[in-house]
Amino acid sequence: MEKDIILKAENISKQYRLGQVGTGTLSHDLNRWWHQIRGKENPYLKIGDTNDRSTKGDSDYVWALQDINFEVQRGEVLGIIGKNGAGKSTLLKILSKVTAPTTGSIKSRGRIASLLEVGTGFNGEMTGRENVFLNGAILGMTKKEITSKLNEIIEFSGCERYIDTPVKRYSSGMTVRLAFAVAAFLEPEILVVDEVLAVGDAEFQKKAIGKMQDISKGQGRTVLFVSHNMAAVKSLCTRGIVLENGKIKFTGNIDESLDVYSDNANSTEHSVVFDSDTKRLGTGNIQFISAEISDQFEKLKYEFSIGDDLNIKFKLKNNTNEAKSEVGIQIKSSDEMPIFHIMGRDSNFELNHITEQEEYIVSIKDIRLFPGIYTISLTSNTTTGHQIFDSIENALSFQIMDGGKYTIRNLPRAAGLFFLNPEWKKL
Repeated sequence: MEKDIILKAENISKQYRLGQVGTGTLSHDLNRWWHQIRGKENPYLKIGDTNDRSTKGDSDYVWALQDINFEVQRGEVLGIIGKNGAGKSTLLKILSKVTAPTTGSIKSRGRIASLLEVGTGFNGEMTGRENVFLNGAILGMTKKEITSKLNEIIEFSGCERYIDTPVKRYSSGMTVRLAFAVAAFLEPEILVVDEVLAVGDAEFQKKAIGKMQDISKGQGRTVLFVSHNMAAVKSLCTRGIVLENGKIKFTGNIDESLDVYSDNANSTEHSVVFDSDTKRLGTGNIQFISAEISDQFEKLKYEFSIGDDLNIKFKLKNNTNEAKSEVGIQIKSSDEMPIFHIMGRDSNFELNHITEQEEYIVSIKDIRLFPGIYTISLTSNTTTGHQIFDSIENALSFQIMDGGKYTIRNLPRAAGLFFLNPEWKKL
């Protein structure tokens, strides 16, 4: 069956000049013009650093995006995920035709509605009602079409009481509610949504995700969605693109994409030493020095099978002669769903500190998680839990590869989270 492609990105790249407004110096502009009239390529396309914000480059030019190619089918919900600075918002701005690519082209069929920043396209001096008509006109809707949807838009936004008040007096949450309602109800063929939904409260986020599901499944329209809320991405999207330093690292089904993103965002080492660069919270009375994971044979490893033991060993330093503490270990899935939380008290174990540095090991026997990538976060606090000494998010990660000693059947993430093999009997 022939694919119904509604959006296609071909060789998209975007270059910026750092520290300058515009294209750079006059000499650079003249050089570009001289190459253009001779039919030659822009000379500055051959230079520039990769978009890695964590390193200092040698060039004034940086590639926010490089050689991006993908296709989106009608009715598909595509999640675009990656770290901050990976190029997600730049890509959406190009797809929405807010900015032009340096090289490459975008081909689309139908209207594109974008929700990239709070209040995008809104005039603060105009009322909410007037902005609905303004945004509808920008999207190519007639006044009659907008009027027919007006009541639904206002009701969904929850801003009915303020609809005739200038938007400049709206809170950011109210603004995004109205902006999303306009974008969703005026029936674009392609809806582009950035992290902006995070501004709304939990109730509105739930409504917005439900509406996007209706748009894609019920109405057969296409949604491009960027978010750092991996649970929302997982529940909404059917396919994912993982961006890293302005390039596509992976494209595939959403579960695989989330695993690649989690693998990319967390250490794949089986051991880690925490230093001054480690991101942590707490008073510092007691701090984690190091941590490692191993199997039942005490072999340090990152990859495990169902049925293996998972041993988590960590070393603590007592900086203020605390007599006792409590350690919590949180394990989450790649979409940041908490799986379980372990504390010593649950196993009738107390951390009584005698020396400055002490080492502990927690053994999880016969681990039963489905294949996928999981993260381990560590917290040290008082026994009452009222004061946090040290907290390190995503200190380590591990991957469950297969069914191990229990099964050779395929165990996709969509099928479940925990593997069980209870006793079966015929009665």
